Amino acid sequence: MKLTYTHTKVACYFGFVTQAIVNNFAPLLFITFTTEFDMTLSQITPLVSINFAVQLLVDLLCAKFADKLGYRACMVTAHICAAAGLAGLSFLPELFGSPFVGILIPMVLYAVGGGLLEVLCSPIVEALPSEHKEASMSVLHAFYSWGHLAVILFSTLFFSFAGIANWRYLACIWAVVPALNAVAFAKVPILRTVEEAKSMKVPELLRSGLFWMLIIVMLCAGASEMSMAQWVSAFTEAGLKVDKTLGDLAGGCIFAALMSVSRMLNAGLSRKFPRMGYMAVCGGLCVCGYLLAALSPTPVPAFIGCALCGLSCGVFWPGTFSLAARIYPAGGTALFAFLALAGDLGCSSGPGVVGLVSGIFGDRLQSGLLAVAVFPAVLVISVILLLRAEKRKT
Repeated sequence: MKLTYTHTKVACYFGFVTQAIVNNFAPLLFITFTTEFDMTLSQITPLVSINFAVQLLVDLLCAKFADKLGYRACMVTAHICAAAGLAGLSFLPELFGSPFVGILIPMVLYAVGGGLLEVLCSPIVEALPSEHKEASMSVLHAFYSWGHLAVILFSTLFFSFAGIANWRYLACIWAVVPALNAVAFAKVPILRTVEEAKSMKVPELLRSGLFWMLIIVMLCAGASEMSMAQWVSAFTEAGLKVDKTLGDLAGGCIFAALMSVSRMLNAGLSRKFPRMGYMAVCGGLCVCGYLLAALSPTPVPAFIGCALCGLSCGVFWPGTFSLAARIYPAGGTALFAFLALAGDLGCSSGPGVVGLVSGIFGDRLQSGLLAVAVFPAVLVISVILLLRAEKRKT
């Protein structure tokens, strides 16, 4: 069968599903890790930060080496690393005297895969022939959210029927997804957004003021999204004192589902509303969501706050990528790599702030969520400044 660009797009979609698996499967087990391996939330917090720190390093290296190595080789390698890391999570903690090290090693391995996927899926989709590239970008990022939702739903069903003690088998099941997609990327046709010789050089990007504004927006986008995504399961289970199954479904599932809906709606609305104004409004709603989750004295309003965060922050990542591609059409791989780097810096720092502040206040996760409300607030200010700067440039 002759493979077309449609197959390439589908492979990229499952690339983002793979990224959702490596970012969101382990957080479902945070409370389990504390009991099974006698760890505290303060010990688990560095795992979240290290995961995204590794992805950040990979993003930085991609800016220099991805074009030279080739997109196909990088994408196949990414999926192999993701599959190996997920499978390794099932047995490595028992092989080391320190469970922390046994969890850290597979996390680093699949973080390498996640970093490569984050950088390269977006430019591959951007390069495909399409009349509505912003819509395509939103759908691509929606598949991350659908993947996040699938991780929560399938994992919750598995734990309900097989028991949380059998989580190692589930890790191996999730490893099948990147293993199969590695085969797909070995065969599908791949284009580039711009040839390496014609793309902007890194010093050109670094000298541009608009570029640095985009970097700040991406950093806040990553922190706004991942702070809630990484901690919502633990927040509902330990912070709101609800059953784990109910917590995962009412917290994590609603967050992921509404983020998916937000990105699918964004695909249609991208042609009707000014991009930056839309992002600023969503940023304000995200601030409200964090405040509601952190300050509500009862579970129901807190759940609504978690849901509002998912609905509002869904536009941040695809919207910023599309803006950057419009402002810098010759940005090439380096542009997407630096944006991914900034996003991963936010993904690393946001959940880290939640864990750090929560630890200071006696593992009270509400305090940590209240602290990270500053990220969507800064995003709103940055988007407004970016809008004014672009108007002056025009």
